[in-house]
Amino acid sequence: MNMKPVLNIFLAVAIVALAGCATHRVDWNTRVGNFSFDQSVVELGPPDKQAKLSDGRTVAEWVTRWSGGPMVSVGTGFYGRPGGIGMVQTTYPPNYNESHLRLTFGTNNVLEKWSKD
Repeated sequence: MNMKPVLNIFLAVAIVALAGCATHRVDWNTRVGNFSFDQSVVELGPPDKQAKLSDGRTVAEWVTRWSGGPMVSVGTGFYGRPGGIGMVQTTYPPNYNESHLRLTFGTNNVLEKWSKD
Protein backbone atom coordinates (compact mmCIF):
# COMPACT_ATOMS: atom_id res chain seq x y z
CA MET A 1 0.00 0.00 0.00
CA ASN A 2 1.26 3.45 -0.88
CA MET A 3 1.81 5.46 2.34
CA LYS A 4 2.29 8.82 0.57
CA PRO A 5 -1.42 9.90 0.71
CA VAL A 6 -1.60 9.03 4.42
CA LEU A 7 1.61 10.95 5.11
CA ASN A 8 0.32 13.97 3.16
CA ILE A 9 -2.91 14.03 5.16
CA PHE A 10 -1.00 13.74 8.43
CA LEU A 11 1.32 16.62 7.48
CA ALA A 12 -1.60 18.82 6.42
CA VAL A 13 -3.38 18.24 9.74
CA ALA A 14 -0.16 18.94 11.67
CA ILE A 15 0.43 22.22 9.82
CA VAL A 16 -3.13 23.42 10.46
CA ALA A 17 -2.84 22.49 14.16
CA LEU A 18 0.43 24.36 14.56
CA ALA A 19 -0.84 27.42 12.70
CA GLY A 20 -3.82 27.59 15.08
CA CYS A 21 -1.44 27.84 18.04
CA ALA A 22 0.10 31.12 16.89
CA THR A 23 -1.00 34.01 19.10
CA HIS A 24 -0.39 37.75 19.20
CA ARG A 25 1.05 38.81 22.57
CA VAL A 26 0.33 42.34 23.77
CA ASP A 27 2.86 44.21 25.93
CA TRP A 28 0.41 46.02 28.19
CA ASN A 29 3.20 47.86 30.04
CA THR A 30 3.96 49.86 26.88
CA ARG A 31 0.28 50.81 26.59
CA VAL A 32 -0.01 52.33 30.06
CA GLY A 33 -0.43 56.09 29.65
CA ASN A 34 -1.20 56.01 25.92
CA PHE A 35 -4.01 53.50 25.32
CA SER A 36 -7.62 54.65 25.59
CA PHE A 37 -10.77 52.88 26.68
CA ASP A 38 -12.17 53.38 23.17
CA GLN A 39 -9.10 51.70 21.65
CA SER A 40 -9.55 48.75 23.99
CA VAL A 41 -13.18 48.31 22.92
CA VAL A 42 -12.19 48.47 19.24
CA GLU A 43 -9.43 45.89 19.77
CA LEU A 44 -11.02 43.57 22.36
CA GLY A 45 -14.73 44.18 21.89
CA PRO A 46 -17.06 45.35 24.65
CA PRO A 47 -15.87 44.35 28.14
CA ASP A 48 -17.61 41.51 29.97
CA LYS A 49 -17.73 43.64 33.13
CA GLN A 50 -17.33 47.37 33.60
CA ALA A 51 -17.64 49.68 36.59
CA LYS A 52 -17.26 53.41 37.14
CA LEU A 53 -15.49 54.18 40.44
CA SER A 54 -16.45 57.10 42.69
CA ASP A 55 -13.22 58.92 41.75
CA GLY A 56 -14.19 58.82 38.05
CA ARG A 57 -11.90 55.96 36.98
CA THR A 58 -13.26 53.04 34.94
CA VAL A 59 -12.41 49.41 35.58
CA ALA A 60 -13.18 47.03 32.73
CA GLU A 61 -12.66 43.27 32.54
CA TRP A 62 -12.50 40.98 29.55
CA VAL A 63 -12.88 37.24 29.98
CA THR A 64 -11.17 35.07 27.42
CA ARG A 65 -12.36 31.51 27.16
CA TRP A 66 -10.75 28.95 24.99
CA SER A 67 -11.11 25.28 24.52
CA GLY A 68 -8.35 22.77 24.28
CA GLY A 69 -10.85 21.11 21.99
CA PRO A 70 -11.74 17.49 22.04
CA MET A 71 -8.72 15.26 21.92
CA VAL A 72 -8.79 12.83 19.04
CA SER A 73 -6.41 9.93 18.59
CA VAL A 74 -6.30 8.09 15.30
CA GLY A 75 -4.15 5.06 14.59
CA THR A 76 -3.77 2.75 11.66
CA GLY A 77 -2.19 -0.63 11.27
CA PHE A 78 -1.26 -2.94 8.46
CA TYR A 79 -0.66 -6.67 8.74
CA GLY A 80 0.86 -9.32 6.46
CA ARG A 81 -0.59 -10.94 3.39
CA PRO A 82 -3.03 -10.47 1.80
CA GLY A 83 -3.19 -7.51 4.17
CA GLY A 84 -5.40 -6.20 6.89
CA ILE A 85 -6.17 -2.66 7.94
CA GLY A 86 -7.17 -1.49 11.39
CA MET A 87 -8.20 1.94 12.59
CA VAL A 88 -8.81 3.31 16.10
CA GLN A 89 -10.41 6.63 16.95
CA THR A 90 -10.66 7.95 20.51
CA THR A 91 -12.29 11.23 21.53
CA TYR A 92 -12.31 13.04 24.85
CA PRO A 93 -14.56 15.94 25.90
CA PRO A 94 -13.24 19.47 25.34
CA ASN A 95 -11.13 21.17 28.01
CA TYR A 96 -12.18 24.79 28.73
CA ASN A 97 -9.82 27.41 30.14
CA GLU A 98 -10.45 31.01 31.17
CA SER A 99 -8.31 34.12 31.46
CA HIS A 100 -9.24 37.56 32.86
CA LEU A 101 -7.80 40.87 31.63
CA ARG A 102 -8.59 43.83 33.91
CA LEU A 103 -7.80 47.33 32.66
CA THR A 104 -8.14 50.45 34.80
CA PHE A 105 -8.62 53.75 32.97
CA GLY A 106 -8.17 57.21 34.51
CA THR A 107 -10.71 60.01 34.39
CA ASN A 108 -9.30 60.92 30.96
CA ASN A 109 -10.11 57.34 29.76
CA VAL A 110 -6.40 56.49 29.34
CA LEU A 111 -4.99 53.22 30.67
CA GLU A 112 -3.47 53.58 34.16
CA LYS A 113 -2.85 49.95 35.08
CA TRP A 114 -3.65 46.41 34.04
CA SER A 115 -3.65 42.89 35.42
CA LYS A 116 -4.13 39.47 33.94
CA ASP A 117 -4.75 36.09 35.53
